[in-house]
Amino acid sequence: MEKKLGRPRSEKTKKAILTAAYELLLEKGFGTVTIEKIAKKAGVSKATIYKWWPNKAAVIMDGFFDAAVVRLPIPDTGSTINDMIIQVNNLSKFLVSREGRVINEIIAEGQYDQKLAKTYRTIYFRPRRLDSRYILERGISRGELKEDLDIELIIDLIFGPLFYRLLITGDVVDEDFIKKLVSYVFKGIIQN
Repeated sequence: MEKKLGRPRSEKTKKAILTAAYELLLEKGFGTVTIEKIAKKAGVSKATIYKWWPNKAAVIMDGFFDAAVVRLPIPDTGSTINDMIIQVNNLSKFLVSREGRVINEIIAEGQYDQKLAKTYRTIYFRPRRLDSRYILERGISRGELKEDLDIELIIDLIFGPLFYRLLITGDVVDEDFIKKLVSYVFKGIIQN
C-alpha cells in the first residue's frame, strides 16, 4: 500500500498565513500574537500552520522576512563602498520604521526564548549577512577590496555600531553617520 504524502502546500494559503502573521505583529506586537489569532485571521486551521511551521516564532519571522525582503534589495551601483552605504542606509531606515521596530521586540523576546533567538538569527539576520557578504565578495572580485579579508569580521565592523546605536544608546543614525561608518571601515580594506 502506497503512503500518501498529503496535499501539497498551497501558495495562496501560505501567503494568507504570512500576511496574517505580519499584520498581527504590526498591530499587536510579538508578545500578543498567537497561532490561534493567525489561523483565525488567515482563515485556516491551527493544524495547517503547525504542518508548515514548528512554532509561533517561525511563522511570524517568515511573515516578517517575506515583507522585509521586498524593502531591502541588494544594490549594485558598480562601487562596493556605495553599495554598502546604500545597504546600511536602507537597513537603518527599515529598522526605525514601525515594521523594523518589531525587530527590537523580537530581539528582546529572544533574550528569554532561545528558540526564538535561533529562529530570528536563521530566518532574518543570516540572510541579511549573506547579502552583505555578496556585496563584499563582489568588491573583491572587482579588485576594489583586498583579497584576504575576513568578511564576517568586516560585516560585524559595519553593522555592529548601527545596532549599538539603535538598540543601546539611541544616538542618531542618519546618512552622515552611515557614510562615516562605512568609509572608516573601508579605509582598512580597500585594495591599494
